[in-house]
Amino acid sequence: MTFRSKLLVACVPLALAPLAFFGLRVRDEVVGRLEAQYRERVAALADVVQADVAREAAAVGARLDRVAEAIKADNRLRRALLDGAHTDRTYVLDYAGHAMGLVGLDVLRIQDAEGRVLSSGHFRNEYDVVDAALPAAVARAGDSGALAAVRTPGGEVLALARVRELRLGPRVFTLLGGTAVDTAFLDRLARGTGLGVRLEAPAPHSVAEQTPSAAPAGSAYARAVTLRFAGAGPDTVARFVVHASLEPLAALRAQMDRWLLVAAAAAAALALALASVIAARLSRPLAELARHAARVELDDPDASFATRRRDEIGALARVLDAMMQRLRASAARLREAERRATVGEIARQVNHDVRNGLIPIRNVVAHLAELARERPDELPRVFLERQRTLDAGIEYLHSLAANYARLSPEPVRKPCDVNAVARAVASDAAARAMGASGARAVVATDLAPSVPPVLGDPVALRRILENLVVNALESLDDDGGRVLVATRVERGEDGPRVVIEVADTGRGMDEAQRARIFEDFYTTKPGGTGLGLSIVRRLVSDLGGRIEVESAVGQGTRFRIELPGGVSAGRE
Repeated sequence: MTFRSKLLVACVPLALAPLAFFGLRVRDEVVGRLEAQYRERVAALADVVQADVAREAAAVGARLDRVAEAIKADNRLRRALLDGAHTDRTYVLDYAGHAMGLVGLDVLRIQDAEGRVLSSGHFRNEYDVVDAALPAAVARAGDSGALAAVRTPGGEVLALARVRELRLGPRVFTLLGGTAVDTAFLDRLARGTGLGVRLEAPAPHSVAEQTPSAAPAGSAYARAVTLRFAGAGPDTVARFVVHASLEPLAALRAQMDRWLLVAAAAAAALALALASVIAARLSRPLAELARHAARVELDDPDASFATRRRDEIGALARVLDAMMQRLRASAARLREAERRATVGEIARQVNHDVRNGLIPIRNVVAHLAELARERPDELPRVFLERQRTLDAGIEYLHSLAANYARLSPEPVRKPCDVNAVARAVASDAAARAMGASGARAVVATDLAPSVPPVLGDPVALRRILENLVVNALESLDDDGGRVLVATRVERGEDGPRVVIEVADTGRGMDEAQRARIFEDFYTTKPGGTGLGLSIVRRLVSDLGGRIEVESAVGQGTRFRIELPGGVSAGRE
């Protein structure tokens, strides 16, 4: 992002932040005050609902008292209830329905002391049903009444119920009456305030609510008035919930948000216009400095940033000009340091590779000298046996010298027999392990048959294996150990892959050593140069392969080299 773009991006929030802050504060203040009014209205209506429910319960009780007085004054009913005359059974069955209509009740039962229904106004066919639990549960609610579920021909009805005890001579009867709690009842509780009232009863009883036209959608700010629910346990209650709709508040909030967005868009457009003018004036000299700096070449830093400006841009130009002067001096010193470092690096690599080539020759000569002193008659035979090692070492040193003579030679690429190189390196390593008292370590091979040739530099391949085998021998303890050189062929997506493994039973490495083992000049051996494995990694990369290492302290080390097999491998 350019400086001009950043300036434009920064100016827009600066312009919008105050507007958004005050706009949102005003919106939240208005909505907050309206929410407080809604809560107050809900709380006030809840108090009114509680009073109305109590008043309705008292009215139900008064109506039951009137029914009781009427029953006492009706000699025919009283005689039928006391004597059980079957000739007046129809009169008894119809009495509750007639009385319920006269006093304004929606539910009315006349039951005897055992709870048997003698007459039911809301469900005439309910006679002779024994239900002593419901009147007892309603009676426990006292004067506040209880919500009861009663059956009617049309289904279950919830009613605000009360009970009255009626004594006729020696017998005791129970009157259970109530008002239906339906949508009309809830509408009366809402009193046309625009707030909603719903009844929540325990499952599986239905939940009554206002009619859809009166019940607001998306409601909140609820207050509940509790009432005992008869017949579902002593602690079970129903609730009249007073609630308010969120729709007016949501509409007001949306309208204020729209006006706020319009104001924000206008402020952003004005801020962008002003910021673009300011940014153009500020960024033009910086852009010129950037174009001038882009033309600077590190190999030849001869650019000049001289200026006559006296502002901050001029100060920056003068700093850049002074930096270019220091850069020119540093470039000269760096070229000299690189030349010295290159010479030193080449010298260290030559020393390391020559030492590796001389070790087999030195071991063979030492062995021959020992034979000349102790068993001179065997010297010709052993010399002929070990002559191949001497010739291979001398040839290796000769090739190495030719490569270093060219300093930057083009790699020699020809098919290399991996198994032949592995055998030669293992043989030389076995000679290296030979001492005056016999073999100190075992150098073994496990070479797969029919290994495809690897296209590359034979000297580089030999250097890779010699470095790994030498390191493996040096990692063994004084009481000996085992080094294994193995080859095999694996199938890859791009053709056969030749895998070379060099494993030892030596000391092994911990995780920290394993992580740094391929770094230049990192060594774990006293007097080591730290170049062997870094050279191995570079040579493996030159051959188009990769190298991995597995090691654990006390369990030895395994190097795994994977090279592309076939005569087309390694071409660039």
